[in-house]
Amino acid sequence: MSNKWELKWMAWEITRKCNLNCVHCRSSSSIESAEGALTFDKCKSLMDEISEFAKPVIVLSGGEPLLRKDVFDIATYGTEKGFRMAMATNGMLVDDEVCENIKKSGIKIVSLSLDGPTAEIHDDFRGDAGSYDGVMRASELFNKHGIPFIINSSFTKRNQAYIEETYKLGKKLGATAWYMFLIVPTGRGEEVMKELVSKEDYEDILNWHYDMERQEEDIMVRPTCAPQYYRIWNERSKEEGKDTERRNLSFGTGGGKGCIAAQKICLVNFEGDVYPCSYFPLAAGNVFEQPLKEIWENSKLFNDIRNFKDYEGKCGSCKFLGVCGGCRARSYAVTGSYMEEEPFCDYIPQNYGACK
Repeated sequence: MSNKWELKWMAWEITRKCNLNCVHCRSSSSIESAEGALTFDKCKSLMDEISEFAKPVIVLSGGEPLLRKDVFDIATYGTEKGFRMAMATNGMLVDDEVCENIKKSGIKIVSLSLDGPTAEIHDDFRGDAGSYDGVMRASELFNKHGIPFIINSSFTKRNQAYIEETYKLGKKLGATAWYMFLIVPTGRGEEVMKELVSKEDYEDILNWHYDMERQEEDIMVRPTCAPQYYRIWNERSKEEGKDTERRNLSFGTGGGKGCIAAQKICLVNFEGDVYPCSYFPLAAGNVFEQPLKEIWENSKLFNDIRNFKDYEGKCGSCKFLGVCGGCRARSYAVTGSYMEEEPFCDYIPQNYGACK
């Protein structure tokens, strides 16, 4: 297979158990959820297999990965295999011992979720009182132990008015990067369909991010699950006569493109199912039934998503398709077809009506 589709980043749901009940959770996790079928031996054999064809960043997630007792054994083995290991946590279980184990196991960076600038706003989004305090405590401990961390912030109508304040707080906490997520309605996130940011507000928010990013010099910033941002970046940079190369693209996997589901990234869930990204509800295969390499290279779902010329609606005739791609998970959630146009993009391609 062409290196064009090299696996660069893998989210790995090592457990579905979680100690929070977030309104937007893609996996509808709770403390009652199952840990899953991925025993430690299976985790090791899967990493052995992956190392034969790719060297992705592997992000241990959940659920809450710190609820799994062998999380640091998994991380250590991945580090020994040469993977860049990372972890996504809600922060509630972070203490000095956890920080020491993060460093010993070779985990290079950790992400924390912060969805508002105050306890009231964040805890409402996360569904549990005390979750904001958990993020504050975890960020202090990460700074104390010299552990780099990213702040991920998710937004719907209920907290979109606080985007800028949340960004400023994430920066104040000492984050290496701040990633703004605009919700994809999957899992428990389907329940917030009516709360999704409107197309018009979406465009305004992404233009705000462009202006902010042009000024930001201290931390990395990037909108996530918002591929149309790359269209805005290209349009506005060209209008301003500025170089369209983004300073922040050197980090991560995108390489200057919006949606990279099934192109650079995938998710392996707690039962071994393989998905194009963390928010896509259709599996392309299962690692207990076939090798991940085979799923990555040959599955119909992954290859459909890579076949841009077959994208439908506005996406199919858009000159920015190569840098945007539209969110395939959002298209599927709203229209029932992952090849349809991005439903939260307000842009109308030139001559679109004539092409219909």
